[in-house]
Amino acid sequence: MKLRVLVVSNVRVVREGLNSVLARRGAVEVVSTVDMLHARDQSTELHPDVVLFDAARQDSVEFVKDLVASAPHSKVVAFGVKETDEEILALAAAGTAGYVRESAESSDVVRVLEQVMCDELPCSPRAAASLYRRVAVLSQGGNDPCTTPLSRRELQIAQLIDCGLTNKQIGRELGIEAATVKNHVHNLCEKLKVHRRGEAVARIRAISRARAALPASAPDANPTLEAS
Repeated sequence: MKLRVLVVSNVRVVREGLNSVLARRGAVEVVSTVDMLHARDQSTELHPDVVLFDAARQDSVEFVKDLVASAPHSKVVAFGVKETDEEILALAAAGTAGYVRESAESSDVVRVLEQVMCDELPCSPRAAASLYRRVAVLSQGGNDPCTTPLSRRELQIAQLIDCGLTNKQIGRELGIEAATVKNHVHNLCEKLKVHRRGEAVARIRAISRARAALPASAPDANPTLEAS
């Protein structure tokens, strides 16, 4: 099965270039190329496996938060990333599943997409160290929303939201009322300091990826995903 990719950039030549690069790879199908204004609608309509978006714009982090929230079924990957500590951490917090460095070769793009679909986080040792330090800081600070444990039921509901189920469908799946599901979703969003259910799921994904990227010997620094 081919990896379905939506390419997002405001620069037409960039969209066309990536489309050309990816089209030469038999394992990848570019379902569409689109500017940022129409990215959300295209993502909702096409349900790509990966949304590959241009992170070169200064407001790209704010854009990607909205894109991640609107595309709970897709993994969002940034390309053209400078790989500074600030940019890596901002993109991770926004809910991206990975990134492609601005200095990457064309063959690297497909490799990153394939690794992301395997729930792997391709990054440099420097980036891994930045994520490691950030998780350590959060675990020691005690005032970050990520340190609030989620209940087992909240984690169940987050997983079902990630599968695309509505509150009513989740209620049927778990044998509870839709109103109860709504209350759990509200609590989930409050704990994670987000406003929408899609953003909550994206936040949990980002935390999981950050923890998975840590060395095996690292302490269990962030308890967010531990059921209480």
